Amino acid sequence: MKGGPLHTPAAPRSVTLFVCGDVMLGRGIDQILMHPGDPSLHEPAAKSAVEYVGLAEALNGAIPRLVEPSYVWGDALAALTDANPAARIINLETSVTTSTFFAPKGINYKMNPANIACLKAAGIDCCVLANNHVLDFGSQGLLETLESLRRAGLKTAGAGRDVTEAEAPAIIDLYDGGRVLIFAFGHSSGGIPRNWAAGANRPGVSLLPDFSERALTGIAQRVSAVRRDGDMTIASIHWGGNWGYAIGEAQRRFAHRLIDVAGFDLVHGHSSHHPRPLEVYRGRLILYGCGDFLNDYEGIAGYEEFRGELSLMYLPRLCAATGRLIDLRMVPFRIARFRLHRASDADAVWLRQRLDAVFQPFGVSIDRDARGDLWVSASGLRQA
Repeated sequence: MKGGPLHTPAAPRSVTLFVCGDVMLGRGIDQILMHPGDPSLHEPAAKSAVEYVGLAEALNGAIPRLVEPSYVWGDALAALTDANPAARIINLETSVTTSTFFAPKGINYKMNPANIACLKAAGIDCCVLANNHVLDFGSQGLLETLESLRRAGLKTAGAGRDVTEAEAPAIIDLYDGGRVLIFAFGHSSGGIPRNWAAGANRPGVSLLPDFSERALTGIAQRVSAVRRDGDMTIASIHWGGNWGYAIGEAQRRFAHRLIDVAGFDLVHGHSSHHPRPLEVYRGRLILYGCGDFLNDYEGIAGYEEFRGELSLMYLPRLCAATGRLIDLRMVPFRIARFRLHRASDADAVWLRQRLDAVFQPFGVSIDRDARGDLWVSASGLRQA
């Protein structure tokens, strides 16, 4: 395949999904939205979220204030309209709360609940919450986050008022009676404190104790209890470090076992600040780390070689009958002035070359079309 998706003479009915990595709408981004919250921070290097706005402006120019809820999504909105995904799933890497209590962990993210329209503007269906920032403002902050998202009509997965709710899947109904089930969980390798685990009477996240067969069996049992014919299942996992392309053998083996034992159709990994490897295993897509999709990190020095300002929108197309991957479109963006812009030709070329090298050990190669979108090639799909 060159420059576009894989086509077959009699293509099966398909379902396109939108998934991405971390979406961080707090701190500096919260300060430019219509309803900026309390900017107070408790970080070693910054005492006000307004300082992050200043860093971004020093790098990329003036940022408007009191912006419309759609502002931060920028060119991503047109790409979403073009793709028309059946479900839109993000890892929401921020609390949505007015709580003033903060966990003493150095970096705390929160967005004012009054800015929840920002998520609605992109038509988000599900916010994964099994991450290392959802409890930045304690249990009260988590409870307010859950309630704020519920009132806005957004589904959540991976955190809850107790372990039963945290482990329950988000369920998105499709137009033909099918469903997408999103099971979300995190691992301590993604920076989640172990004491954030939800309990029988304790709010928290669905936390993997390890990558053992016992943990896998528990997940498989929860999936089996809910799944019915016609369902597609997604395992959304917050795991791994922020920087670097290496995938540990235990992590890779666990991803494979999620498909072999629990029967997942897609493994949606996040935590890394830049895109990490992906593979196609037995016809199923594994995204080991989607990279940040949107954040307020402009102007923060360090790790420039990874080009963290470049982000990807992942648009996998799956066979509705089997859940197998048909093709994968990845739309590249550049974060500037707290907004997503279509990546320039030079940036798209850089990203394609870097990812092609990173993906090759996993049997996946990348093509690029005339628009600059990246595609998993036919040779990559033959690894299924």
